[in-house]
Amino acid sequence: MGRDKHALITGLFLIVFVAAVTAIIYWIGHFERERNVYVISTRESVSGLNPESTVFYRGIAVGKVINIKFDPNDSGIILVPIEVDKNIVFTKGVFATLRLKGVTGLTQIQLEDSGTIPAVLPPGDNPMTRIPLVPSLTDKLMNTGEEILHKADHLMVRLSSLLNDENTKNIGDILGNLKTLTGKLSDLQKSVDKALAGIPALTADTQKTLGHINALTRDLQGVTTEVKTLSRKAGNLVDTGKTTRELLMLKTLPKFNKLLTELQSAAQQVKRTAAMLDNNPQSLLLGPDRHNSGPGEPGYEEPK
Repeated sequence: MGRDKHALITGLFLIVFVAAVTAIIYWIGHFERERNVYVISTRESVSGLNPESTVFYRGIAVGKVINIKFDPNDSGIILVPIEVDKNIVFTKGVFATLRLKGVTGLTQIQLEDSGTIPAVLPPGDNPMTRIPLVPSLTDKLMNTGEEILHKADHLMVRLSSLLNDENTKNIGDILGNLKTLTGKLSDLQKSVDKALAGIPALTADTQKTLGHINALTRDLQGVTTEVKTLSRKAGNLVDTGKTTRELLMLKTLPKFNKLLTELQSAAQQVKRTAAMLDNNPQSLLLGPDRHNSGPGEPGYEEPK
Protein backbone atom coordinates (compact mmCIF):
# COMPACT_ATOMS: atom_id res chain seq x y z
CA MET A 1 0.00 0.00 0.00
CA GLY A 2 2.86 2.36 0.79
CA ARG A 3 4.45 1.66 -2.56
CA ASP A 4 1.28 2.48 -4.42
CA LYS A 5 0.90 5.77 -2.53
CA HIS A 6 4.50 6.76 -3.28
CA ALA A 7 4.04 5.89 -6.95
CA LEU A 8 0.85 7.96 -7.08
CA ILE A 9 2.58 10.96 -5.58
CA THR A 10 5.48 10.58 -8.00
CA GLY A 11 3.13 10.37 -10.95
CA LEU A 12 1.18 13.43 -9.87
CA PHE A 13 4.43 15.39 -9.44
CA LEU A 14 5.57 14.43 -12.93
CA ILE A 15 2.23 15.43 -14.38
CA VAL A 16 2.33 18.83 -12.65
CA PHE A 17 5.96 19.38 -13.66
CA VAL A 18 5.29 18.56 -17.31
CA ALA A 19 2.25 20.83 -17.32
CA ALA A 20 4.24 23.67 -15.80
CA VAL A 21 7.06 23.29 -18.32
CA THR A 22 4.55 23.19 -21.16
CA ALA A 23 2.87 26.34 -19.88
CA ILE A 24 6.21 28.11 -19.58
CA ILE A 25 7.23 27.11 -23.09
CA TYR A 26 3.90 28.23 -24.42
CA TRP A 27 4.16 31.54 -22.58
CA ILE A 28 7.66 32.11 -23.85
CA GLY A 29 6.58 31.34 -27.39
CA HIS A 30 3.56 33.58 -27.04
CA PHE A 31 5.78 36.33 -25.57
CA GLU A 32 8.16 36.09 -28.48
CA ARG A 33 5.33 36.42 -30.94
CA GLU A 34 4.22 39.64 -29.20
CA ARG A 35 7.51 41.40 -29.95
CA ASN A 36 9.16 42.76 -33.10
CA VAL A 37 12.89 42.68 -33.78
CA TYR A 38 14.74 45.74 -35.05
CA VAL A 39 18.46 46.22 -35.65
CA ILE A 40 20.51 49.22 -34.59
CA SER A 41 23.74 49.92 -36.49
CA THR A 42 26.66 52.16 -35.64
CA ARG A 43 30.34 52.74 -36.29
CA GLU A 44 30.87 54.32 -32.86
CA SER A 45 31.79 52.59 -29.60
CA VAL A 46 29.00 50.93 -27.59
CA SER A 47 30.96 50.51 -24.36
CA GLY A 48 28.73 49.81 -21.37
CA LEU A 49 25.99 48.21 -23.49
CA ASN A 50 25.21 44.56 -22.75
CA PRO A 51 22.65 42.00 -23.87
CA GLU A 52 19.44 42.27 -21.86
CA SER A 53 20.00 46.05 -21.52
CA THR A 54 16.68 47.90 -21.45
CA VAL A 55 15.42 49.72 -24.53
CA PHE A 56 13.51 52.97 -23.91
CA TYR A 57 11.30 54.85 -26.34
CA ARG A 58 10.63 58.43 -25.29
CA GLY A 59 11.52 57.52 -21.72
CA ILE A 60 9.32 54.38 -21.52
CA ALA A 61 10.77 50.85 -21.37
CA VAL A 62 9.55 49.02 -24.48
CA GLY A 63 12.04 46.19 -24.95
CA LYS A 64 15.57 44.90 -24.48
CA VAL A 65 18.83 44.25 -26.29
CA ILE A 66 19.07 40.73 -27.75
CA ASN A 67 22.68 40.66 -28.85
CA ILE A 68 25.70 42.80 -29.78
CA LYS A 69 27.79 41.72 -32.78
CA PHE A 70 29.83 42.93 -35.74
CA ASP A 71 28.34 43.09 -39.21
CA PRO A 72 29.65 40.00 -41.08
CA ASN A 73 29.87 42.07 -44.29
CA ASP A 74 31.65 45.07 -42.69
CA SER A 75 33.60 44.66 -39.46
CA GLY A 76 33.56 48.42 -38.92
CA ILE A 77 29.79 48.33 -38.26
CA ILE A 78 28.36 47.12 -34.95
CA LEU A 79 24.88 45.60 -35.03
CA VAL A 80 22.62 45.64 -31.97
CA PRO A 81 19.42 43.57 -32.48
CA ILE A 82 16.64 44.67 -30.13
CA GLU A 83 13.15 43.35 -29.47
CA VAL A 84 10.34 45.83 -28.91
CA ASP A 85 6.70 45.45 -27.95
CA LYS A 86 4.60 44.72 -31.00
CA ASN A 87 2.16 47.54 -30.31
CA ILE A 88 4.97 50.11 -30.66
CA VAL A 89 5.11 51.52 -34.18
CA PHE A 90 8.22 53.36 -35.34
CA THR A 91 8.61 55.70 -38.30
CA LYS A 92 11.67 55.93 -40.51
CA GLY A 93 12.72 59.04 -38.61
CA VAL A 94 13.55 57.03 -35.47
CA PHE A 95 17.12 57.06 -34.15
CA ALA A 96 18.92 55.62 -31.12
CA THR A 97 21.33 57.04 -28.53
CA LEU A 98 23.12 55.58 -25.54
CA ARG A 99 22.25 56.83 -22.07
CA LEU A 100 24.06 56.10 -18.83
CA LYS A 101 22.41 53.95 -16.20
CA GLY A 102 23.12 55.79 -12.97
CA VAL A 103 26.77 55.74 -11.90
CA THR A 104 27.39 52.09 -12.81
CA GLY A 105 28.95 52.88 -16.18
CA LEU A 106 26.38 50.70 -17.94
CA THR A 107 24.40 52.13 -20.81
CA GLN A 108 20.92 51.63 -22.20
CA ILE A 109 19.28 52.24 -25.55
CA GLN A 110 17.21 55.41 -25.88
CA LEU A 111 15.00 55.63 -28.99
CA GLU A 112 13.70 58.97 -30.25
CA ASP A 113 11.66 59.91 -33.30
CA SER A 114 12.51 63.11 -35.18
CA GLY A 115 9.12 63.06 -36.91
CA THR A 116 10.65 64.19 -40.20
CA ILE A 117 9.82 60.92 -42.06
CA PRO A 118 6.25 59.76 -41.39
CA ALA A 119 6.63 56.40 -43.23
CA VAL A 120 6.35 53.33 -40.95
CA LEU A 121 9.60 51.47 -40.22
CA PRO A 122 9.18 47.72 -40.86
CA PRO A 123 10.83 45.30 -38.40
CA GLY A 124 13.62 42.94 -39.44
CA ASP A 125 17.32 43.02 -40.28
CA ASN A 126 17.19 44.91 -43.55
CA PRO A 127 20.34 47.06 -44.09
CA MET A 128 18.09 49.77 -45.58
CA THR A 129 15.82 49.95 -42.52
CA ARG A 130 18.35 49.71 -39.70
CA ILE A 131 18.03 52.25 -36.89
CA PRO A 132 21.07 54.57 -36.72
CA LEU A 133 22.86 55.09 -33.41
CA VAL A 134 23.84 58.78 -33.11
CA PRO A 135 26.19 60.27 -30.48
CA SER A 136 24.44 61.59 -27.40
CA LEU A 137 25.27 64.83 -25.64
CA THR A 138 27.47 62.91 -23.20
CA ASP A 139 29.34 61.26 -26.05
CA LYS A 140 29.92 64.64 -27.70
CA LEU A 141 31.25 66.06 -24.43
CA MET A 142 33.52 63.07 -23.94
CA ASN A 143 34.81 63.29 -27.52
CA THR A 144 35.57 67.00 -27.16
CA GLY A 145 36.85 66.67 -23.59
CA GLU A 146 40.46 66.20 -24.66
CA GLU A 147 40.32 69.25 -26.91
CA ILE A 148 38.73 71.30 -24.13
CA LEU A 149 41.44 70.21 -21.68
CA HIS A 150 44.14 71.09 -24.21
CA LYS A 151 42.66 74.56 -24.69
CA ALA A 152 42.31 75.03 -20.93
CA ASP A 153 45.95 74.01 -20.43
CA HIS A 154 47.04 76.43 -23.18
CA LEU A 155 45.00 79.19 -21.55
CA MET A 156 46.55 78.55 -18.14
CA VAL A 157 50.04 78.68 -19.67
CA ARG A 158 49.23 82.01 -21.31
CA LEU A 159 47.81 83.40 -18.07
CA SER A 160 50.87 82.21 -16.15
CA SER A 161 53.13 83.91 -18.70
CA LEU A 162 51.04 87.10 -18.54
CA LEU A 163 51.09 87.25 -14.73
CA ASN A 164 54.83 86.76 -14.24
CA ASP A 165 56.78 88.89 -11.77
CA GLU A 166 57.82 91.51 -14.33
CA ASN A 167 54.30 92.01 -15.68
CA THR A 168 52.86 92.10 -12.17
CA LYS A 169 55.32 94.87 -11.32
CA ASN A 170 54.39 96.72 -14.53
CA ILE A 171 50.70 96.45 -13.68
CA GLY A 172 51.42 97.88 -10.23
CA ASP A 173 53.34 100.78 -11.80
CA ILE A 174 50.47 101.43 -14.23
CA LEU A 175 47.99 101.54 -11.37
CA GLY A 176 50.27 103.95 -9.49
CA ASN A 177 50.53 106.18 -12.56
CA LEU A 178 46.78 106.14 -12.94
CA LYS A 179 46.40 107.24 -9.34
CA THR A 180 48.87 110.12 -9.89
CA LEU A 181 47.12 111.09 -13.12
CA THR A 182 43.80 111.16 -11.31
CA GLY A 183 45.21 113.60 -8.76
CA LYS A 184 46.60 115.83 -11.50
CA LEU A 185 43.29 115.78 -13.31
CA SER A 186 41.60 116.93 -10.11
CA ASP A 187 44.06 119.85 -9.81
CA LEU A 188 43.55 120.69 -13.48
CA GLN A 189 39.80 120.71 -12.95
CA LYS A 190 40.21 123.25 -10.15
CA SER A 191 42.43 125.44 -12.37
CA VAL A 192 39.90 125.27 -15.18
CA ASP A 193 37.15 126.30 -12.79
CA LYS A 194 39.19 129.34 -11.76
CA ALA A 195 39.89 130.17 -15.40
CA LEU A 196 36.23 129.89 -16.29
CA ALA A 197 35.43 132.32 -13.49
CA GLY A 198 37.70 134.95 -15.16
CA ILE A 199 36.32 134.46 -18.66
CA PRO A 200 33.46 137.04 -18.26
CA ALA A 201 35.96 139.85 -17.54
CA LEU A 202 38.14 138.87 -20.52
CA THR A 203 35.04 138.69 -22.68
CA ALA A 204 34.01 142.19 -21.59
CA ASP A 205 37.48 143.54 -22.55
CA THR A 206 37.29 141.83 -25.90
CA GLN A 207 33.83 143.23 -26.57
CA LYS A 208 35.08 146.71 -25.63
CA THR A 209 37.98 146.41 -28.08
CA LEU A 210 35.62 145.23 -30.78
CA GLY A 211 33.37 148.23 -30.04
CA HIS A 212 36.29 150.58 -30.61
CA ILE A 213 37.10 148.86 -33.87
CA ASN A 214 33.48 149.14 -34.96
CA ALA A 215 33.47 152.87 -34.11
CA LEU A 216 36.65 153.40 -36.12
CA THR A 217 35.12 151.53 -39.01
CA ARG A 218 32.06 153.78 -38.94
CA ASP A 219 34.31 156.87 -38.88
CA LEU A 220 36.27 155.51 -41.80
CA GLN A 221 33.04 154.98 -43.71
CA GLY A 222 32.05 158.59 -42.98
CA VAL A 223 35.40 159.86 -44.21
CA THR A 224 35.04 157.74 -47.32
CA THR A 225 31.64 159.32 -47.92
CA GLU A 226 33.11 162.77 -47.53
CA VAL A 227 35.93 161.94 -49.94
CA LYS A 228 33.40 160.70 -52.49
CA THR A 229 31.36 163.90 -52.02
CA LEU A 230 34.45 166.00 -52.46
CA SER A 231 35.37 164.05 -55.55
CA ARG A 232 32.00 164.80 -57.07
CA LYS A 233 32.34 168.46 -56.16
CA ALA A 234 35.84 168.48 -57.66
CA GLY A 235 34.39 167.36 -60.98
CA ASN A 236 31.91 170.24 -60.96
CA LEU A 237 34.29 172.86 -59.56
CA VAL A 238 37.32 172.52 -61.74
CA ASP A 239 37.77 176.23 -61.75
CA THR A 240 37.61 176.45 -57.98
CA GLY A 241 40.39 173.91 -57.34
CA LYS A 242 42.14 176.21 -55.01
CA THR A 243 39.12 176.49 -52.72
CA THR A 244 38.63 172.72 -52.77
CA ARG A 245 42.31 172.15 -51.99
CA GLU A 246 42.10 174.49 -49.05
CA LEU A 247 38.94 172.77 -47.80
CA LEU A 248 40.62 169.43 -48.18
CA MET A 249 43.80 170.57 -46.41
CA LEU A 250 42.08 172.43 -43.59
CA LYS A 251 39.15 170.15 -42.71
CA THR A 252 39.20 166.76 -44.34
CA LEU A 253 42.88 165.83 -44.07
CA PRO A 254 43.14 166.59 -40.31
CA LYS A 255 40.12 164.36 -39.69
CA PHE A 256 41.56 161.70 -41.95
CA ASN A 257 44.94 161.86 -40.20
CA LYS A 258 43.25 161.61 -36.81
CA LEU A 259 41.23 158.64 -38.03
CA LEU A 260 44.36 156.92 -39.38
CA THR A 261 46.11 157.53 -36.05
CA GLU A 262 43.25 155.95 -34.09
CA LEU A 263 43.06 153.10 -36.59
CA GLN A 264 46.81 152.51 -36.22
CA SER A 265 46.44 152.52 -32.41
CA ALA A 266 43.60 149.99 -32.61
CA ALA A 267 45.62 147.83 -35.00
CA GLN A 268 48.57 147.88 -32.57
CA GLN A 269 46.26 146.93 -29.71
CA VAL A 270 44.87 144.00 -31.76
CA LYS A 271 48.44 143.01 -32.70
CA ARG A 272 49.48 143.06 -29.02
CA THR A 273 46.44 140.94 -28.13
CA ALA A 274 47.29 138.42 -30.89
CA ALA A 275 50.94 138.31 -29.74
CA MET A 276 49.84 137.76 -26.14
CA LEU A 277 47.56 134.86 -27.21
CA ASP A 278 50.34 133.41 -29.39
CA ASN A 279 52.94 133.52 -26.59
CA ASN A 280 50.58 132.64 -23.76
CA PRO A 281 47.42 130.83 -25.08
CA GLN A 282 46.24 129.96 -21.60
CA SER A 283 45.70 133.64 -20.92
CA LEU A 284 42.43 133.26 -22.90
CA LEU A 285 41.20 131.12 -19.96
CA LEU A 286 43.40 132.31 -17.07
CA GLY A 287 43.58 136.00 -18.01
CA PRO A 288 46.73 138.08 -18.66
CA ASP A 289 49.70 137.69 -16.37
CA ARG A 290 49.89 140.33 -13.67
CA HIS A 291 53.32 142.05 -13.54
CA ASN A 292 54.41 144.52 -10.98
CA SER A 293 54.38 148.13 -12.23
CA GLY A 294 57.77 149.67 -12.92
CA PRO A 295 58.97 153.17 -12.16
CA GLY A 296 56.89 155.73 -13.97
CA GLU A 297 54.02 153.26 -14.60
CA PRO A 298 50.58 153.56 -13.03
CA GLY A 299 50.32 151.72 -9.74
CA TYR A 300 54.06 151.75 -9.06
CA GLU A 301 55.00 151.87 -5.41
CA GLU A 302 58.48 152.46 -4.19
CA PRO A 303 59.83 149.75 -1.90
CA LYS A 304 59.92 150.71 1.70
